[in-house]
Amino acid sequence: MKDRWGRTIDYLRLSLTDRCNLRCRYCMPNDVESVGHDAVLRYEEMMVVCKAALKLGIDRFKITGGEPLVRRGAVDFIRALKGLDGVRSVTMTTNGMLLEKDLPILADVGIDGINISLDTLDAEQYRRITGGGDLSVVLKALHAAVEVGVNVKVNAVLLAETRNQIVKLAELAQSLAVDVRFIELMPIGFGTTLAGLTRDDCLKVLRRAYPDLAATDEVRGNGPADYYKSRHLYGRIGFIAANSHAFCASCNRLRLTSTGFLKPCLCYDDGVDLRNIIRSGRPQIEIQQALTEAIEKAVYEKPAKHCFGEKAAISEHKMMSQIGG
Repeated sequence: MKDRWGRTIDYLRLSLTDRCNLRCRYCMPNDVESVGHDAVLRYEEMMVVCKAALKLGIDRFKITGGEPLVRRGAVDFIRALKGLDGVRSVTMTTNGMLLEKDLPILADVGIDGINISLDTLDAEQYRRITGGGDLSVVLKALHAAVEVGVNVKVNAVLLAETRNQIVKLAELAQSLAVDVRFIELMPIGFGTTLAGLTRDDCLKVLRRAYPDLAATDEVRGNGPADYYKSRHLYGRIGFIAANSHAFCASCNRLRLTSTGFLKPCLCYDDGVDLRNIIRSGRPQIEIQQALTEAIEKAVYEKPAKHCFGEKAAISEHKMMSQIGG
């Protein structure tokens, strides 16, 4: 499905929950009030949305949170989603704390990729950034995922305080079949309170360690990352640089919050409430038609670009956990 700017929209990021078992400083550092269970879409309701999206050509799905694995039944939902006719890929983003126990099932259902959030390899710094996380648990899950053959990407938010971790994180791609992706800090929610680094800052550090680091046009996922390779690295180094190197011209995504709000762009507090449609009490055939029209509307209204460089123009003020990471 194409938007009015000619972009193909085929990727839906689907938040299962706004809850998380960590308290990362740039996401939800404090105990925040979660939405009530009745406000969150039931799995069968999410499946109705996914089926409507599939009919419009949206066939790639990213499962996010909060932390998706804190919601009971998440793996069963992934299995069901993978089983829908026409689904091209189902991937997941997780902090890794609960991952290891679910890995056998995720591998069995054929999950197409798992992104593990990991900003530092310093155990004490990790504990501080995440509000009490255990680095050893995440690293164990990461290695286990690689061992069972899952396509693994490490996502590291570029923080000023973790500059000395850039090369150490990149070194994960020396010995493991993983891509390490550095993500510019998004100016959303608590991300506005911290200092971040740019892709260019990160590249300067990396090129001192890997002088032959060079851009590659390989496609290595569904998202907007651009990748670099080095003869010293088994995996690739990726960058998601929405602030300094906007990729809006090739954006292919929509976001569905756990409460059923469909967002065309992270930057703006605009979108379509699908929960009201699903729970309207109308006949199923009417609901399906209304969902199709609502998704088409969201795609049509997708803006040409974000406005992260103009803070006054940003209308989205919710936390990332409430939107879907």
